[in-house]
Amino acid sequence: MVSQFAVPNVKNLVSEEEWQLRVNLAACYRLVAMYGWTDMVFTHISVRIPGPEHHFLINPYGLMFDEITASNLIKIDMDGNKVLESPYSANRAGFVIHSAIHAAREDIQCVLHTHTRAGVAVSAQECGVLPISQQSTFVLSSLAYHDYEGIALRDDEKPRLQADLGDKLFLMLRNHGLLAVGRTVADAFLHMYTFESTCQIQLAAQAGGKLIEVDPRIIEGVADAASKQTGGLGGEFVWPALLRKLDRVDTSYRD
Repeated sequence: MVSQFAVPNVKNLVSEEEWQLRVNLAACYRLVAMYGWTDMVFTHISVRIPGPEHHFLINPYGLMFDEITASNLIKIDMDGNKVLESPYSANRAGFVIHSAIHAAREDIQCVLHTHTRAGVAVSAQECGVLPISQQSTFVLSSLAYHDYEGIALRDDEKPRLQADLGDKLFLMLRNHGLLAVGRTVADAFLHMYTFESTCQIQLAAQAGGKLIEVDPRIIEGVADAASKQTGGLGGEFVWPALLRKLDRVDTSYRD
């Protein structure tokens, strides 16, 4: 339970749409913790709130991901400044990557970034993601790479991040980690689940014998196959089940 990190409930201070985004984003943080993708308090998941203000939700810097709730999420502007009172602060430096992508991609709502061991390991391999698993075919159908420029603190890196990502859903940050985007929180989570699984499988396979690569023609048709697999719902197909999984353990993310 996270009662010691409770803040006054903000449900009556925000729109119904924003509240639902808060609940979903808090759930996403808890799921990332549950699946073991955290790097203590580092890395972020951000959500753009619909509207002309270009406001975003992000984690209170210093809290573990399993301490995040709908109300203690920080609401910030494009410069990382708080726009709703909170006893917590946002990590402005950590928002450089997120703000760059949100500014360039009006089609996406959620940006999810991780520093997992498997993700960083594959990001350091010259070959990048190999076409050796079913999971990898989904990633390779929409994958981009961004070279490491040090800790992402400088605004001058933003144009290169934007150009490298382009219209893709998956971005491998070389020597750094993984990033996935989605038109919803659910989509971003499903994309990251696939990305992380791809990297774990690749490392396991490389520890064995000679690898068998997937026919490139399969990768070309994978987007249509993925849509059929989820009935066109993408991440929304599995999201209710994931929320039920969370609720069986702890419902405090909804506070």
